[in-house]
Amino acid sequence: MAPIRSALWLLLAVLSLSSVRAWAQSYDGARREEVDAGVHTPVLTKAPELIHFVEAVYPPEAAAIGKTASVEMLVTIDEKGAVSDAQVVSPVGDGFDEAALAAVRQFQFSPAEVDGAPAPIQIQYVYNFVLQPPKPEESAPPPPPPQATLTGQLLERGSRSRVGGATVRCGDDPEASEALSDEEGRFTLKVVPGVCDVRVVANDYHLYTTQETLAPNETTEVIFYLLPKAPGFETVVRGVREKKEVVRRTLERQELQKVPGTFGDPIRVVQNLPGVARAPLISGQLIVRGAAPDQTLTFFDGVQVPLLYHLGGGPSVLNAEFIDRVDFFPGGFGSRYGRAVGGAVDVATRKGASDTLHGSVKVDLLDSGFFVETPVTDGISVAAAARRSYVDVLLPFVLPEDPEGGTLLVLPRYWDYQVRMDFGGKRGSEPSAAGRHSGYVMAFGSDDILNVVASGGGRNRDVTVDAHTLFHRVTGNWTYRLGNLTSVFTPYAGYDLASLGFGETNLDANIWSIGGREDLSLELTSWLTARAGADTRFEHTVAEGKLPVLGGVQYPAFPGAEPKAEMQELKRTVNAFDGALYGELDLEFGPVSLTPGVRATYARIYGQQRVVFDPRLWARYQHSEKTAVKGSVGLYSQPPQAFNLEPAPLGNPNLNHERAFQTSLGVEHQLTDAISVDVTGYFNRRYDLVVSPGEAVVNADGTQTRYQYGNRGLGRAYGMEVMLRHAVTRNFFGWLAYTLNRSEQRRVGGNDYRLTTFDQTHILTAVASYRLPYGFELGARMRYVTGRPTTPLQHVFDVYDVDRNGFEGTYGETNSIRYTPFHQLDLRLEKSWLFQSWTLSAYIDVQNVYNASNVEATFTDYRYRELFEVPGIPILPVLGVKGSF
Repeated sequence: MAPIRSALWLLLAVLSLSSVRAWAQSYDGARREEVDAGVHTPVLTKAPELIHFVEAVYPPEAAAIGKTASVEMLVTIDEKGAVSDAQVVSPVGDGFDEAALAAVRQFQFSPAEVDGAPAPIQIQYVYNFVLQPPKPEESAPPPPPPQATLTGQLLERGSRSRVGGATVRCGDDPEASEALSDEEGRFTLKVVPGVCDVRVVANDYHLYTTQETLAPNETTEVIFYLLPKAPGFETVVRGVREKKEVVRRTLERQELQKVPGTFGDPIRVVQNLPGVARAPLISGQLIVRGAAPDQTLTFFDGVQVPLLYHLGGGPSVLNAEFIDRVDFFPGGFGSRYGRAVGGAVDVATRKGASDTLHGSVKVDLLDSGFFVETPVTDGISVAAAARRSYVDVLLPFVLPEDPEGGTLLVLPRYWDYQVRMDFGGKRGSEPSAAGRHSGYVMAFGSDDILNVVASGGGRNRDVTVDAHTLFHRVTGNWTYRLGNLTSVFTPYAGYDLASLGFGETNLDANIWSIGGREDLSLELTSWLTARAGADTRFEHTVAEGKLPVLGGVQYPAFPGAEPKAEMQELKRTVNAFDGALYGELDLEFGPVSLTPGVRATYARIYGQQRVVFDPRLWARYQHSEKTAVKGSVGLYSQPPQAFNLEPAPLGNPNLNHERAFQTSLGVEHQLTDAISVDVTGYFNRRYDLVVSPGEAVVNADGTQTRYQYGNRGLGRAYGMEVMLRHAVTRNFFGWLAYTLNRSEQRRVGGNDYRLTTFDQTHILTAVASYRLPYGFELGARMRYVTGRPTTPLQHVFDVYDVDRNGFEGTYGETNSIRYTPFHQLDLRLEKSWLFQSWTLSAYIDVQNVYNASNVEATFTDYRYRELFEVPGIPILPVLGVKGSF
C-alpha cells in the first residue's frame, strides 16, 4: 500500500449658497452594529508535512477478490497538525471508504502556517489500496534502478504568487511517488527515467497536466503556472471570524472591488450597506442611522483621519490594493472605540508580499496610480502606492453650458500616497523570542484642492469657493504574542491642514496630533477571554480666519452694490487631550455569548476638564446552526468641538460631552449555503446635544450673556435594517439592502420632535455581479432613497437686517417638505485577460445610466426671492484599464 498526499466618478462643481436661518444641529447616532466589509486573504507561509502515517486495514472481502481502489478525501488539519475532520469526496464502496477514513484520522502533520502563524488548513488526499504480491524468497538485492529528478516551483498564473501544499506526481499509477510543494511553491520529485505525465493537484486551482522527458541520473528544473479556478469571484474560507458584535456583515475582497458605481474602490462599498443614508452630492459624508456626519469617525489601522474620500464624494484616500478589510460599525461597537455617538469606520491595511515582487498600475478618466510590494529579506517586506488626479483638466469638457452666458469654472485636484514596511511574524514549530514579535511602520497622506468660480449669466452675484484639505500620518504597529496573550501597541503622529475661502470670508486651521493605542487580549479559559487597553490623543491647533463681525456692523456700500458687513480677523491656539481606558470580557455559555464592557474617558479641552463613563453590553444566542438572535445596549460619548468652548459670544466654556443611549435587537438566518438574511431593529436616544443658539444667562451684576452654543439638543432615531445576501460563488454575488429609518430632534423645553436634516425614511440598494464567458463580468447597482427634509422658502416681501447689513429669508416650518426621491442605476462591465505572469483588465463604469435628474441641493438669490435647484451628476461613463503582476 502506498499513500498519496495532496494538498468620480468625481463630480465637482456644485455650490450651494443658502442662508437658512435655522439653529445649528448636532445629532447622536444611536448604538450601531458592526459591519466587516472585507476579509483578509491569508497567505500560506508553511505547508503541512506528514510526520506520522497509519496504514489502513485492507477490507478482507476486497482483498479476497483482488480488488484495489483509490479513495479521494478532503482532510482538515488543525493548527496543531492533527486531523480534525476528513470527508470522502467520491465514495468507492466495498469498505474502502471507511478503512481510509479510519487511517487518515490518525495521521499527524507538522502544523501549517498562514501569515507566519499556525493555522487550520484543508488539503486533498488520496489513499491508494494496492495488493502487495507475495513476498519472494530472500536473495541478493538487485542493484537500484536509475532515477531522474524533477524539481521546480509552482506559481499562480496571472500573479506569480507561490502555490504551497500542492501535490506533484507522474501519471495515475497508485504506486507512483509524489511530492508536496512548500510555502515557496518548491518541490522535488524522484521518479523513474523516461516520459513523465505530470499531474499537479492543488486546492482552488484547475488540474495542471504536462509532459516532461526525464533522463537517468539527471535533474530537470521547471516552473509550472497553475490556473485559479475562478480568479474573479471564487474564494476560499480558511476560517470563520468569531462574531462578538451584534451585526457583522462580511464582504469578500472580490465583492469590494467589483461593485458598480464605486470605480473599484473598496471603501466606497460602505455607502451601499444597510444603515447608511445617501449623502448629498460631493459631500462624501457618512450618515449612519440619521446621525450627523461629524458623529461618525473614520480610522486607518485604528488611527483617526479627517476624511475617507477625495473631494467629498470621490475615490477613497487609500489605494485599493493596500486595503485588507473595512470594518464598518453602524452602532453597538465595543469599548475599544470612543469619541463618537454615531458610527465608526476602520480601514485595515495589509502586509506587503513575502514571496516575490507584485504590483499594479491603474489608469482611468479620473486619475492614475500605481502599487508595488516586494520582500526585502527574510521577514521584511515593503509596499508603496501613489495616485494623482487630472479631473481639473477633463471636467471643463463635460460641464453644462450656462444658457444665459454665465461662467462656471471648477478646478478640482487630489493626490495621495502610502508607504509601508512589515517585519517579523515568522514562527517555526518552536517559536523563538524573535518569532513572537511582528509589526510595521507606515506613512500615508492625502491632499485635495477645489476651486469654484461662478459668475455672470443669470446670477445676481458672483460666487468664489476655495477649499483645501491635507493630512499626513506616520504610524506603526508592534504585536507581541506569548501563549494566549496578545499585545498590540500602535503609536502615531500626524498633521492636518484645512482651509476654506468663500468670497471675503476665509478660515485656516493647522492641527498637529500625536497619540497611541495599546490593546491587550488574554484567553483565560475556553469560555472566557479578557480584553483591555488604553487610547490617547493630543492635538495642538492653530486657527485663524477673516469673517464678518459677530452681530453685524453696517458698512455702507457704493450705491447699487451688494451690501457688505465689516470683517474681523481672528487667531486662536487650542490644546486638547483625550485619554481613555477600556475593558471587555467575552463569556461563552453554550449557545449564549455575552460581552460586557466599559470605557472611561478623561478629556482636557481648551482648559476645561471632562470625565465620562460608558458601560456597554451585547449578547448573542445561537438558536441553531443556521439561526442566531443578537442584541446590544450601551452608552456612547463625544467631546464638544474645541473652538465651541470659546468664551462668549463665540462659544460656551460650559459645554459637556454629547451622549447617546444605543440599543438594537436582531436575528440572522442562513437560508441556503449561499443565501443569508439579517434583520436588525434599533432605537437610539440622544441627549446633551450641542445646538445653537445657546442659553441667555443673567449675570450677578444684572448684565446678560448669550452663549453661542449649549447642550440643549435632544434626538432620537429608530428603524429597521435588512440585508439579503448571496455570498461569493463561482459566477455570482450580490445583496439587497433595505433601511427603514426615522431621525428626529428637538430642543430642551421646546416643541414636539421634528425631522432632522439627515432623515431618509426608505433606503433601498440592490447590488449584483455575474461572471460571463470569455473573461467578462457584468455588474449593476440600483438605488432608491427618500428625499431629504428641507425648509420651504416663503418669500412675500424683502426683509433687510440693518444690524447685519444683509437680507434675510422668510421660511415655512423647519424641514416640513422633502426633496424629490433619489433613484439611479449604475452598470459596470469588465473584461480580463490572464497571461502567464500578469493580468490585464479593462472596464467601463457608468453612473446614472438612464440620466435621472436628481435634486442634490438648493440655493437662493441674495434677496431670498427665488430658489434654485442644484442637479446631480448626469450620465457619467468612466473608462479604465488595470494591469497586475
